[in-house]
Amino acid sequence: MDLSLGTATPGGGFPFYGEALAKGITKTDSTIRVACRNTKGSTENVPLLEQDQLDLALVQGEVAYEAFAGIGRPPASLWIVAAMYSTPGMFAVRDDSPVRNISDLIGSRVAFGAKGSGLVILNRYVLDGLGLKQDRDFDAVFLDKAGDGPEMVMDGRVAALWGGGIGWPGFAKICSGPAGGRFVTPTNEECDRILEKHSFLKPLTLPAGSYPGQSTPFASVGSWSLILARRSLNDDAAYSFVRALDCAREAFISEIGQAKETTPRNTIAAAPRRELIHPGALRYFQEINLI
Repeated sequence: MDLSLGTATPGGGFPFYGEALAKGITKTDSTIRVACRNTKGSTENVPLLEQDQLDLALVQGEVAYEAFAGIGRPPASLWIVAAMYSTPGMFAVRDDSPVRNISDLIGSRVAFGAKGSGLVILNRYVLDGLGLKQDRDFDAVFLDKAGDGPEMVMDGRVAALWGGGIGWPGFAKICSGPAGGRFVTPTNEECDRILEKHSFLKPLTLPAGSYPGQSTPFASVGSWSLILARRSLNDDAAYSFVRALDCAREAFISEIGQAKETTPRNTIAAAPRRELIHPGALRYFQEINLI
Protein backbone atom coordinates (compact mmCIF):
# COMPACT_ATOMS: atom_id res chain seq x y z
CA MET A 1 0.00 0.00 0.00
CA ASP A 2 1.38 3.38 -1.05
CA LEU A 3 0.43 6.47 0.95
CA SER A 4 1.41 10.09 0.34
CA LEU A 5 2.16 12.24 3.40
CA GLY A 6 2.27 16.05 3.25
CA THR A 7 4.82 17.63 5.59
CA ALA A 8 6.12 21.23 5.29
CA THR A 9 9.07 23.31 4.07
CA PRO A 10 12.58 21.82 4.34
CA GLY A 11 14.42 22.35 7.61
CA GLY A 12 11.36 22.36 9.86
CA GLY A 13 10.03 19.83 12.33
CA PHE A 14 7.34 18.32 10.11
CA PRO A 15 9.66 17.02 7.35
CA PHE A 16 11.97 15.55 10.01
CA TYR A 17 9.02 13.85 11.71
CA GLY A 18 7.55 12.62 8.42
CA GLU A 19 10.79 11.01 7.25
CA ALA A 20 11.25 9.34 10.65
CA LEU A 21 7.67 8.03 10.47
CA ALA A 22 8.22 6.63 6.99
CA LYS A 23 11.45 4.89 8.03
CA GLY A 24 9.90 3.48 11.20
CA ILE A 25 6.90 2.02 9.40
CA THR A 26 9.05 0.50 6.63
CA LYS A 27 11.22 -1.23 9.22
CA THR A 28 8.13 -2.79 10.77
CA ASP A 29 5.85 -3.42 7.78
CA SER A 30 7.43 -3.39 4.33
CA THR A 31 4.00 -3.64 2.67
CA ILE A 32 3.25 -0.02 3.61
CA ARG A 33 5.23 2.65 1.79
CA VAL A 34 4.87 6.25 2.97
CA ALA A 35 6.10 8.87 0.50
CA CYS A 36 6.75 12.23 2.15
CA ARG A 37 6.02 15.40 0.19
CA ASN A 38 7.31 18.83 1.11
CA THR A 39 4.55 21.44 1.12
CA LYS A 40 4.16 25.00 2.37
CA GLY A 41 2.98 23.56 5.69
CA SER A 42 -0.23 23.04 7.60
CA THR A 43 -2.22 25.76 5.86
CA GLU A 44 -1.58 24.13 2.47
CA ASN A 45 -1.93 20.56 3.73
CA VAL A 46 -5.60 20.97 4.66
CA PRO A 47 -6.78 22.01 1.16
CA LEU A 48 -4.53 19.40 -0.44
CA LEU A 49 -6.28 16.73 1.63
CA GLU A 50 -9.68 18.16 0.74
CA GLN A 51 -8.76 17.98 -2.95
CA ASP A 52 -7.59 14.34 -2.55
CA GLN A 53 -4.07 15.36 -3.60
CA LEU A 54 -2.65 13.79 -0.43
CA ASP A 55 -3.64 10.67 1.50
CA LEU A 56 -2.31 11.95 4.82
CA ALA A 57 -0.81 15.18 6.10
CA LEU A 58 0.78 16.66 9.21
CA VAL A 59 -1.28 19.54 10.53
CA GLN A 60 -0.50 21.83 13.43
CA GLY A 61 -3.15 22.04 16.14
CA GLU A 62 -4.44 25.56 15.55
CA VAL A 63 -4.83 24.97 11.81
CA ALA A 64 -6.73 21.75 12.50
CA TYR A 65 -8.92 23.54 15.04
CA GLU A 66 -9.80 26.32 12.60
CA ALA A 67 -10.43 23.83 9.79
CA PHE A 68 -12.78 21.62 11.80
CA ALA A 69 -14.53 24.62 13.38
CA GLY A 70 -14.93 26.42 10.05
CA ILE A 71 -13.12 29.57 11.16
CA GLY A 72 -12.53 31.76 8.11
CA ARG A 73 -13.62 28.91 5.83
CA PRO A 74 -16.25 26.16 5.53
CA PRO A 75 -15.79 23.34 8.08
CA ALA A 76 -13.34 20.73 6.79
CA SER A 77 -14.53 17.20 6.11
CA LEU A 78 -11.36 15.31 7.09
CA TRP A 79 -10.37 12.55 9.48
CA ILE A 80 -7.93 12.40 12.40
CA VAL A 81 -5.80 9.26 12.27
CA ALA A 82 -3.17 10.02 14.92
CA ALA A 83 -1.90 12.61 17.37
CA MET A 84 1.69 13.55 16.59
CA TYR A 85 3.06 15.42 19.60
CA SER A 86 2.25 18.29 21.91
CA THR A 87 3.50 21.71 20.83
CA PRO A 88 4.21 24.17 23.64
CA GLY A 89 4.98 27.44 21.86
CA MET A 90 7.95 29.63 22.74
CA PHE A 91 10.60 31.99 21.45
CA ALA A 92 14.26 30.99 21.21
CA VAL A 93 16.97 33.63 21.66
CA ARG A 94 20.74 33.54 21.87
CA ASP A 95 22.04 32.84 25.34
CA ASP A 96 23.65 36.30 25.48
CA SER A 97 20.40 38.09 24.57
CA PRO A 98 19.05 40.64 27.07
CA VAL A 99 15.49 39.42 26.34
CA ARG A 100 13.80 37.79 29.35
CA ASN A 101 10.09 38.24 28.66
CA ILE A 102 7.85 38.44 25.60
CA SER A 103 7.35 42.15 26.26
CA ASP A 104 11.12 42.65 25.83
CA LEU A 105 10.73 41.64 22.17
CA ILE A 106 8.23 44.38 21.32
CA GLY A 107 9.65 46.50 18.50
CA SER A 108 12.35 43.92 17.71
CA ARG A 109 12.91 41.98 14.52
CA VAL A 110 11.40 38.53 15.16
CA ALA A 111 11.13 35.47 12.91
CA PHE A 112 7.69 33.95 13.41
CA GLY A 113 8.25 30.92 11.16
CA ALA A 114 7.53 29.79 7.62
CA LYS A 115 4.66 31.51 5.84
CA GLY A 116 2.42 28.44 5.68
CA SER A 117 3.32 27.02 9.07
CA GLY A 118 0.71 26.36 11.73
CA LEU A 119 3.22 27.61 14.29
CA VAL A 120 2.65 31.11 12.92
CA ILE A 121 -1.07 30.72 13.69
CA LEU A 122 -0.34 29.42 17.20
CA ASN A 123 1.74 32.54 17.78
CA ARG A 124 -1.11 34.78 16.60
CA TYR A 125 -3.39 33.27 19.24
CA VAL A 126 -0.72 33.55 21.94
CA LEU A 127 0.00 37.19 21.15
CA ASP A 128 -3.70 38.00 20.80
CA GLY A 129 -4.23 36.69 24.31
CA LEU A 130 -1.68 39.29 25.44
CA GLY A 131 -3.15 42.13 23.37
CA LEU A 132 -0.31 42.01 20.83
CA LYS A 133 -0.07 41.52 17.06
CA GLN A 134 2.80 40.20 14.96
CA ASP A 135 2.81 42.92 12.31
CA ARG A 136 1.92 45.81 14.63
CA ASP A 137 4.07 45.28 17.70
CA PHE A 138 7.10 43.58 16.13
CA ASP A 139 9.27 43.87 13.04
CA ALA A 140 7.85 40.58 11.79
CA VAL A 141 9.78 38.21 9.54
CA PHE A 142 8.02 35.31 7.78
CA LEU A 143 10.35 32.72 6.30
CA ASP A 144 10.30 31.03 2.91
CA LYS A 145 11.87 27.94 4.53
CA ALA A 146 11.68 27.03 8.21
CA GLY A 147 15.35 26.03 8.13
CA ASP A 148 16.41 29.66 7.56
CA GLY A 149 15.32 30.80 11.03
CA PRO A 150 18.05 29.37 13.28
CA GLU A 151 20.88 30.99 11.31
CA MET A 152 19.11 34.35 11.54
CA VAL A 153 19.05 34.09 15.32
CA MET A 154 22.63 32.88 15.57
CA ASP A 155 24.07 35.67 13.38
CA GLY A 156 21.89 38.38 14.92
CA ARG A 157 19.63 39.19 11.97
CA VAL A 158 16.63 38.56 14.22
CA ALA A 159 16.29 38.81 17.98
CA ALA A 160 14.22 35.65 18.33
CA LEU A 161 12.65 32.72 16.50
CA TRP A 162 9.17 31.43 17.37
CA GLY A 163 8.62 27.68 17.34
CA GLY A 164 7.38 24.85 19.48
CA GLY A 165 7.50 21.24 20.52
CA ILE A 166 10.06 18.86 21.98
CA GLY A 167 13.14 18.28 19.86
CA TRP A 168 12.16 20.85 17.21
CA PRO A 169 15.14 21.00 14.77
CA GLY A 170 15.31 24.81 14.63
CA PHE A 171 15.56 25.13 18.40
CA ALA A 172 18.05 22.27 18.63
CA LYS A 173 20.31 24.07 16.14
CA ILE A 174 20.18 27.35 18.09
CA CYS A 175 20.87 25.65 21.42
CA SER A 176 23.80 23.75 19.91
CA GLY A 177 25.24 26.86 18.21
CA PRO A 178 28.39 28.73 19.24
CA ALA A 179 26.47 31.27 21.35
CA GLY A 180 24.02 28.73 22.78
CA GLY A 181 20.35 29.43 23.19
CA ARG A 182 17.53 29.68 25.72
CA PHE A 183 13.77 30.06 25.70
CA VAL A 184 11.30 32.85 26.38
CA THR A 185 7.77 31.75 27.25
CA PRO A 186 4.66 33.44 28.65
CA THR A 187 4.69 33.97 32.41
CA ASN A 188 2.15 32.06 34.51
CA GLU A 189 -0.08 35.13 34.57
CA GLU A 190 0.26 35.53 30.78
CA CYS A 191 -0.59 31.85 30.24
CA ASP A 192 -3.78 32.35 32.27
CA ARG A 193 -4.73 35.37 30.16
CA ILE A 194 -4.13 33.49 26.90
CA LEU A 195 -6.13 30.44 28.02
CA GLU A 196 -8.98 32.60 29.26
CA LYS A 197 -9.36 34.17 25.80
CA HIS A 198 -8.57 31.06 23.74
CA SER A 199 -9.83 28.09 25.71
CA PHE A 200 -9.10 25.55 22.94
CA LEU A 201 -5.38 25.96 23.71
CA LYS A 202 -3.90 23.80 26.45
CA PRO A 203 -1.36 24.42 29.22
CA LEU A 204 1.73 22.46 28.22
CA THR A 205 5.22 21.98 29.62
CA LEU A 206 8.54 21.60 27.83
CA PRO A 207 10.36 19.00 29.96
CA ALA A 208 13.91 19.64 31.13
CA GLY A 209 16.48 18.17 28.78
CA SER A 210 14.34 18.59 25.67
CA TYR A 211 17.17 20.64 24.11
CA PRO A 212 20.94 20.91 24.62
CA GLY A 213 21.72 22.94 27.74
CA GLN A 214 18.06 23.18 28.85
CA SER A 215 18.23 22.13 32.49
CA THR A 216 14.82 23.35 33.66
CA PRO A 217 11.26 22.78 32.39
CA PHE A 218 9.27 25.61 30.83
CA ALA A 219 5.52 26.14 31.10
CA SER A 220 3.69 27.50 28.08
CA VAL A 221 0.51 27.02 26.05
CA GLY A 222 -0.07 25.17 22.81
CA SER A 223 -1.86 22.28 21.19
CA TRP A 224 -1.43 18.80 19.72
CA SER A 225 -0.30 18.49 16.13
CA LEU A 226 -2.23 15.81 14.24
CA ILE A 227 -1.97 13.43 11.30
CA LEU A 228 -5.08 14.03 9.21
CA ALA A 229 -6.44 11.96 6.33
CA ARG A 230 -8.54 12.75 3.28
CA ARG A 231 -12.20 11.91 3.80
CA SER A 232 -12.11 9.27 1.04
CA LEU A 233 -9.33 7.20 2.66
CA ASN A 234 -10.95 3.80 3.16
CA ASP A 235 -11.27 2.09 6.51
CA ASP A 236 -8.82 -0.72 5.74
CA ALA A 237 -6.09 1.71 4.67
CA ALA A 238 -6.53 3.83 7.80
CA TYR A 239 -6.59 0.73 10.02
CA SER A 240 -3.41 -0.65 8.45
CA PHE A 241 -1.60 2.69 8.74
CA VAL A 242 -2.57 3.26 12.40
CA ARG A 243 -1.71 -0.34 13.33
CA ALA A 244 1.68 -0.12 11.57
CA LEU A 245 2.38 3.22 13.23
CA ASP A 246 1.73 1.77 16.68
CA CYS A 247 3.72 -1.40 15.98
CA ALA A 248 6.60 0.74 14.65
CA ARG A 249 6.76 2.72 17.91
CA GLU A 250 10.27 1.64 18.98
CA ALA A 251 11.74 2.06 15.49
CA PHE A 252 10.02 5.43 15.18
CA ILE A 253 11.33 6.64 18.56
CA SER A 254 14.85 5.59 17.59
CA GLU A 255 14.61 8.07 14.69
CA ILE A 256 12.98 10.95 16.59
CA GLY A 257 12.27 11.44 20.29
CA GLN A 258 8.99 13.25 19.64
CA ALA A 259 7.50 9.93 18.56
CA LYS A 260 7.16 9.00 22.25
CA GLU A 261 3.97 11.08 22.20
CA THR A 262 2.56 9.45 19.05
CA THR A 263 0.29 6.92 20.76
CA PRO A 264 -3.30 5.71 20.34
CA ARG A 265 -4.12 6.94 23.84
CA ASN A 266 -2.91 10.46 23.01
CA THR A 267 -4.89 10.38 19.75
CA ILE A 268 -8.11 9.76 21.65
CA ALA A 269 -7.26 12.48 24.19
CA ALA A 270 -6.20 15.06 21.58
CA ALA A 271 -9.21 14.72 19.26
CA PRO A 272 -11.69 17.57 19.80
CA ARG A 273 -14.52 15.06 19.24
CA ARG A 274 -14.34 11.29 18.91
CA GLU A 275 -16.44 11.33 15.75
CA LEU A 276 -13.57 13.14 14.00
CA ILE A 277 -11.33 10.05 14.38
CA HIS A 278 -11.25 7.84 11.31
CA PRO A 279 -13.39 4.69 11.69
CA GLY A 280 -10.40 2.59 10.64
CA ALA A 281 -8.35 4.05 13.50
CA LEU A 282 -11.22 3.47 15.93
CA ARG A 283 -11.35 -0.17 14.82
CA TYR A 284 -7.71 -0.56 15.84
CA PHE A 285 -8.27 1.23 19.15
CA GLN A 286 -11.12 -1.22 19.90
CA GLU A 287 -8.88 -4.12 18.96
CA ILE A 288 -6.29 -3.08 21.57
CA ASN A 289 -9.03 -2.42 24.17
CA LEU A 290 -8.58 1.34 24.38
CA ILE A 291 -12.23 2.09 23.68
